[in-house]
Amino acid sequence: MTQRAAGSFTLDSWEQEAYDEAEGAILALARITKTFTGDLAGTSTTRILMCQAQVDTSAAYSGFERFTGTLGGRQGSFVLHHDATAHAEEGSTLAWTVVPDSGTGELRGLRGAGQIIRDPDGGHRYVLEYELP
Repeated sequence: MTQRAAGSFTLDSWEQEAYDEAEGAILALARITKTFTGDLAGTSTTRILMCQAQVDTSAAYSGFERFTGTLGGRQGSFVLHHDATAHAEEGSTLAWTVVPDSGTGELRGLRGAGQIIRDPDGGHRYVLEYELP
């Protein structure tokens, strides 16, 4: 049975380092820590590879995030795979999927996918559609 988790998160830290600044786009690696509230309650550490095109509104990133805490009251951890793109004319997508078999503790067997929603005020919300055995 599919369930839905929703809530918000705060960015606790963001450390970014460019590794290629050639013409056309800047490539960078970022390490991010977050605190989640709502149906996901806990913390995470994320590593993403970023590409910022020479037009400020065009970018993309991909990465992995390890969440530790509770989901729907069940304790454990799992890994999310991020995939995002942004374009001024086409909008943005910020999708994530649970890496199969990455769940631990009471979250073992977790499957799911969702998205991150950026609010106009700069806040971040999430939605995760998931299944647990």
